[in-house]
Amino acid sequence: MAVPPATIWRLRTRELALGRIPRLMGIVNVTPDSFSDGGRFLGIEAAVAHGLRLAAEGADLLDIGGESTRPYATPVDADEELRRVIPVIERLVAQTNVPISIDTSKAAVARAAIAAGAEVINDVTGLEGDPEMLAVARETGAAVCAMHMRGTPQTMQDDPRYDDVVAEIHEYLKQRRDRLLAAGIPQDQICLDPGIGFGKTHEHNLTLVQNCSRFLDLGCPLLVGHSRKGFIGKALGDKLDDRTAGTLGVSLALAMQGVPLLRVHDVGPTRQALTLFGASVGWS
Repeated sequence: MAVPPATIWRLRTRELALGRIPRLMGIVNVTPDSFSDGGRFLGIEAAVAHGLRLAAEGADLLDIGGESTRPYATPVDADEELRRVIPVIERLVAQTNVPISIDTSKAAVARAAIAAGAEVINDVTGLEGDPEMLAVARETGAAVCAMHMRGTPQTMQDDPRYDDVVAEIHEYLKQRRDRLLAAGIPQDQICLDPGIGFGKTHEHNLTLVQNCSRFLDLGCPLLVGHSRKGFIGKALGDKLDDRTAGTLGVSLALAMQGVPLLRVHDVGPTRQALTLFGASVGWS
């Protein structure tokens, strides 16, 4: 029997209703080396101003990250990650009602971020990278987003191979969902992410984009992070292209499939494109 798509994502202190037009998670990289905007928002003032700008443009969540997860990125320790993100989270919580997500794979960072007011743990390792992360999620009541990644950021693009990329990632996300449920995390607090660009070739990424609707039967909200990624530059034939227009094209394709959450850099243009697209096809 088909599982109906999730209609809410329950965060730590509130619920996020999910509808036909995708919700937008705005990206705030407090890093010197993220692939698209590394260094632009490393300072606290710049990061807070950027987060507030994304909120004003219509972000439904703000995803704060202090460690780049681009291919071959250099890891940072927990102390440095905390130094980067906690002041930003504290300032944003005080200045906007938009819920905050912490983009981290370290339990200590997640716990401190939640104490500072974050609502969501967004973990590129699927909550597998740190053995304490499941306990942090359960004890704090934070919502979680579990992503698929093959390998680590330092190894994930070293010849990734799949027999059936969609089926294999579907099975992985199903297993992670079941593991999170067994750990005591309610299903309505679990979000899943197929991990575009994390241990996949350009062809794998396009195949995943074309088939994201297949992940909706897992009964959890689906988040897709495609913004400005390399497969867009590859498809456009220019690796150095701005990629904003290409990102908007992918966003509309995902919206057509019923994907309820998109993680993007350019919140304003994406919000406008989705609003007009929805009005043009008769979505309420």
